[in-house]
Amino acid sequence: MAVTQPVATPPPVPTLESGLIVDANTSGQVSSDLVGLGNYPRIDEVEFGVVSHLFYTDRPRVLTLTEIAGFEWVRQQIHWKDIEASPGVYYWDEVDKIIADTSGTNIKLLISIVQSPSFYDETNGIPVDPKPFGNFVADMINRYGGLVTAVEIWNEPNLAIENGGKIDDEAVAHYAEMLMEGYRRIKEIRPYTYVVVAAPSSTGVNDVNLAMDDERFLRKLYEYRGGIVKNFFDAQGVHPGAAANPPDTMWPDKPGNPVGWNDHPTHYFRHVESVRNIMVEYGLAEKQIWLTEYGWATQNNTLGYEYGNVVSLEDQAKYIGDATQMVYEQYRDETGRSWIGVMFLWNMNFAVLWQQEGNPMHEQASFGILNPDWSPRPAFIALQGIHLRIKREQGKIPDPEPEP
Repeated sequence: MAVTQPVATPPPVPTLESGLIVDANTSGQVSSDLVGLGNYPRIDEVEFGVVSHLFYTDRPRVLTLTEIAGFEWVRQQIHWKDIEASPGVYYWDEVDKIIADTSGTNIKLLISIVQSPSFYDETNGIPVDPKPFGNFVADMINRYGGLVTAVEIWNEPNLAIENGGKIDDEAVAHYAEMLMEGYRRIKEIRPYTYVVVAAPSSTGVNDVNLAMDDERFLRKLYEYRGGIVKNFFDAQGVHPGAAANPPDTMWPDKPGNPVGWNDHPTHYFRHVESVRNIMVEYGLAEKQIWLTEYGWATQNNTLGYEYGNVVSLEDQAKYIGDATQMVYEQYRDETGRSWIGVMFLWNMNFAVLWQQEGNPMHEQASFGILNPDWSPRPAFIALQGIHLRIKREQGKIPDPEPEP
């Protein structure tokens, strides 16, 4: 059972005024007992988040359901190219609305940034010059302050599509320089904001035109310029692929059943353990892993996601619940500390959105824990109980009063 830590009185929550942030240096959205550290190297006990789509939808409904399910975080991806209309000219209008609605809850926000404007990279990939990215994140943190608790610098940068169609040592260097520039600019404004290395795609593929093996990518990143990158992030993002394999299985010692999706470690949730081993090897044991996407697909109609067709909604609920419990109980270092900071389930409400697009069987919808009509799937209901029980053990929620 976790030891309850003392918590300081939260600082005041920033407010929005006419779409702009005022007094955004501190926020009740963050763990205030960590403010004195000057940055956030660790989270004492694993916290729970979900990936949601909050643009142009019923945000209050999504956020209410998020809190009902017991999630403490939301991860929202934003497209840089949709905000910077021309160099140095930013339009934050819809993001302002997301920040305003999220700030009225107890939910902490992780922003994941992807897709550069075409005037910085014609393919909308990682730009060669990192300074425009630094300007962009600096403007965001100046605007929102503590209402953005964490920033993930890009998404799956080991894929060629994120790097102008080519993934090699030069592409790793471009990502490293962008990560460091983003970290410097964010921390200059607000040292308390977590900076997360983008989760690489879990893949064993090494093809310059497709992808770089995620373990190889991380090794190259950690070795870049003599290991300088180690000083420019707070947590490492991971996307453990699970295919249709239960969370406790692993190739080759305990493989799962679905033929074709069980013959490589990257098809398993436990692949996160391999990333942890690399971090320990490179002297990064003190930095935590954040699972910025994990989950199990169910029946869908999308090429490449056929493994979901053998996962029932009940299977999905069990696998997600077992993974949550496994992370909480087992993913700890030799002193008993959790080496997972936050685990973000993929996803909350994409089934609702794909229903509106006329394709409720899209693979993104199949990962969701809401049905297209907003009703809860079994995974949503299971997580309510699991989150409540774990948070009581963590000391975050008091035990119920005994009946007289």
